Amino acid sequence: MADRKKETAVVVSQEQIAENIFSMWIQTKGSQTAKPGQFISMYTNDGTKLLPRPISICEINKAEGQLRVVYRVTGENTGTKQFSQMKAGDTVPVIGPLGNGFPLEKAEGKKAFLMGGGIGVPPILELAKQLSCEKQIVVGYRDAHTFLKEQFEENGSLYISTEDGSVGTKGNVMNAIAENHLTADIIYACGPTPMLRAIKTFAEENGIECYISLEERMACGIGACLACTCKSKEKDHHTNVHNKRICKDGPVFLSTEVEI
Repeated sequence: MADRKKETAVVVSQEQIAENIFSMWIQTKGSQTAKPGQFISMYTNDGTKLLPRPISICEINKAEGQLRVVYRVTGENTGTKQFSQMKAGDTVPVIGPLGNGFPLEKAEGKKAFLMGGGIGVPPILELAKQLSCEKQIVVGYRDAHTFLKEQFEENGSLYISTEDGSVGTKGNVMNAIAENHLTADIIYACGPTPMLRAIKTFAEENGIECYISLEERMACGIGACLACTCKSKEKDHHTNVHNKRICKDGPVFLSTEVEI
């Protein structure tokens, strides 16, 4: 069950790990219930920015009571810029974990693709750590700043694509699958919509069970405001239209459930 109560988390550590990419560990009660694929809503301490920023969970450390988020700074006067300036001991209001996460049990005894692109790469790490099946991690980056690469290598067979061809396969994650002649029985994916659309098509053409985590700008993060809906095959009982709320019904969906 997602935790909707706002909590004051404490920053344990923060570092920049690539251009505009930061890694932050926070001390939070949410670490005890968090699952791969869930997210937290983080608030700035700036009163002019009322809405939280939804950020995917990258790693979970229940023993220490900590969560790791890896996020991209998107501009100068933004909430993510303010997060990036925080240091150990600072506090940050958070709500979460939120959303439904990836269904780990579906992969038992199967060969899996764990696919991430851009800032959809970080949530794949905890997924890779918790899955016990045969794992092929296929992640896409813009360039040679392949953040989290070493940790991925410790948790599965890693295949990298880069837009500029500086590391691994030149192109995207689908190019990496083709170049390496990879096959799978189940897919878990997180990333920008064009990437997920290609993965969804590939999965359906090949009869592969596929779970995708949709990225979307969210406002409330708990399903009340309907700002982050996506089209679904079935009617939503809440709105009586063909919509699902990404923050509450997702962010992870069976690919055949949604239209993207």
